[in-house]
Amino acid sequence: MDLVEYLKAALYILQGTGYTAALILGAMSLGFAIGLPIASLEIYGPRWIARILSLYVWFFRGIPILVLLFLVYFGIYSAIERIAMAHFGLRLELSPFSASLVALGLASGAYQSQIFRGAILSLPRGQFLAATALGFTARQAVFRVVIPQALRISIPAWSNEYSILLKDSAVAYMLGTLEIMARTKFMAAYTYKHIPFYVFAGLLYFTLTWLGVKGLKALERRTRIPGLGHEF
Repeated sequence: MDLVEYLKAALYILQGTGYTAALILGAMSLGFAIGLPIASLEIYGPRWIARILSLYVWFFRGIPILVLLFLVYFGIYSAIERIAMAHFGLRLELSPFSASLVALGLASGAYQSQIFRGAILSLPRGQFLAATALGFTARQAVFRVVIPQALRISIPAWSNEYSILLKDSAVAYMLGTLEIMARTKFMAAYTYKHIPFYVFAGLLYFTLTWLGVKGLKALERRTRIPGLGHEF
């Protein structure tokens, strides 16, 4: 391969960063939407709800991401598709990207729930009691006093979840999602030049990790509450 061919191949792989970034942002957002309510209900909800939610957390934290990808795409989706076709005459289509996003988001929701749970429990109980004493309802005290602070405390652990999720996203190529790893594997197999392309992919993942963690650290400094969290 000459230099031009290497550049074309590198550009093809580089285009996968858009898919990877969208996959991570979507999965993180889905995980946030799942994790925060779970954490709140585990602490403030009825005990029977907390037990059910703990099963969700236990299940999705215990299954490897690759197994979860296959379960969502070839198992759950296929079953829903058959039911929709048999009873409603609808043909559902789930792209590999969507399946990857859902699988990663479900797993991230379990992990993020424990991040938020730990942050909520780290706050002094007196803040909740003081808010209710000032006339806040229990729900208002949770959503207006406790959770805003817990979210800020959660940012360091959230950045760790981002880096882990980014690395886990590499297995999405098994479903045919056209992210960085899928494109790298294709170019390596097509050209038989494995080392340079996998090194390039590693650098891309490293860069995305560095940028994401750097951005979250900046957000942490900007939103830090004096007296809460660690000072740097």
